[in-house]
Amino acid sequence: MTTQFYGPPYGPYPAPPLPPYHEPVRPVGELPYHRMALATGRHRWWRPLVGTAVVTVGAFVLMLVLVVVSEVAGAALDRPLDADDMRSWGGVADTAISLVTIAVALPVVLLTARWIQARPAGTVSSVAGRLRWGWLGRCLALALPLILLSFGVSMLIPESGDAGGDGQGMEWVGLPTFLYGLAAVCLTVPFQAAAEEYVFRGWLVQAVGAWVRWPWIAVVPQALLFAAAHGWGTAWGFADLVVFGVVCAVLAIRTGGLEAGIALHVLNNLIGMGVAAGIAGALESDETAADMDWVGALVDIPMVLLYAAAVLWLVRRRRLRTVSPPAPETPPAYAGPVGAWPPYGMPPYGVPAHGVPAHGTPPYTGPVPGYAPPPPPPPAPPAGPEADAGR
Repeated sequence: MTTQFYGPPYGPYPAPPLPPYHEPVRPVGELPYHRMALATGRHRWWRPLVGTAVVTVGAFVLMLVLVVVSEVAGAALDRPLDADDMRSWGGVADTAISLVTIAVALPVVLLTARWIQARPAGTVSSVAGRLRWGWLGRCLALALPLILLSFGVSMLIPESGDAGGDGQGMEWVGLPTFLYGLAAVCLTVPFQAAAEEYVFRGWLVQAVGAWVRWPWIAVVPQALLFAAAHGWGTAWGFADLVVFGVVCAVLAIRTGGLEAGIALHVLNNLIGMGVAAGIAGALESDETAADMDWVGALVDIPMVLLYAAAVLWLVRRRRLRTVSPPAPETPPAYAGPVGAWPPYGMPPYGVPAHGVPAHGTPPYTGPVPGYAPPPPPPPAPPAGPEADAGR
């Protein structure tokens, strides 16, 4: 009996292209914010070290590029030199350039998390894998009245608002100059303040948290580095910056993201520099928060602690999610021999119409085009009494 086939002739079926290679993934459960470097299960001990070096070098290179461009453009336009023999673009423009040189660290951190640590860049922002804009807006609403109150009290105290106590040095710059300075501040300060949060409360906290579970090992060192990055002014100013850094790091861990710290940092800098934009020579000053006196620190530190208490109360009230959802398991990559049929998809087309099925498929039982089965044989003549009765 001849076996009939349908479809392509039976034979070796070409293997489909292999799926892309996936690095082995370790199962990951719910994680707090400072452990988000482990979110994808691809953490290796060397990634935080290499990433920190890339963030440091990358930010430094971008800052250097901006400075060189500013100097070259200033020399081409014959801009005057300042006290440090650097080309000056004016008080407002120089302040904006200095803020932008800090803001360039923000994309460096996000790209390093993506390329070096093999995780989504949004995991630096929060446990949700993105910046939670609604929560950021609520934190801004909490921070605004407290910061306004703090600045109002500071301006009323002679030792803090005016070192001389006689009102000198508070000359109004005029409306056009004020609006120009305010626009520059509003365009650059949010990125500058956010960049500092992403570097210190984001990258450094998560880099240390990738190795240890106890968050305080990550919180305290970054606060000291944050204060040192502002320079050494007074002991009170250094203490104020350390408290600010510790509070923002604790809020990042307890709220599951950087939104609370960004809100406080952005508004604090915006209001402070916005007021300075209206005072002659204030934006050109080299003073930073590190130069704060004891009166300013005694006003600012309670404000920061009160803000932290309000944020933590709102977290409990709104039941904000402060840990990441468990990561889905990644299916293993196919690692069979080249040319073999992988254990997924449909089997090759082309099986015999009768007989043993090929590749484990059920035998075909339907009609075959162009094939007609032979007619059944005629019935045999009856035998026995029926045959005699027929005669």
